[in-house]
Amino acid sequence: MPVLNRIKEIRTSRGITQVQMAIDLQITRQTITAIENNKYNPSLELALKLVKYFNVSIDEIFELKEDEK
Repeated sequence: MPVLNRIKEIRTSRGITQVQMAIDLQITRQTITAIENNKYNPSLELALKLVKYFNVSIDEIFELKEDEK
């Protein structure tokens, strides 16, 4: 089951650049790009940092997509 996220949508709606977010969270811009493009799932620690950074609940950022059968 893939994990989808709304990080890019939330980030852009708040006018935050990938570079600024990377600086704020002390990660690379490439990591943000990979997460936003669903190429990489963040660690639990980073997921919790994202929740705190955006001040939203975890289910507002992440969604577990059910496999279609």
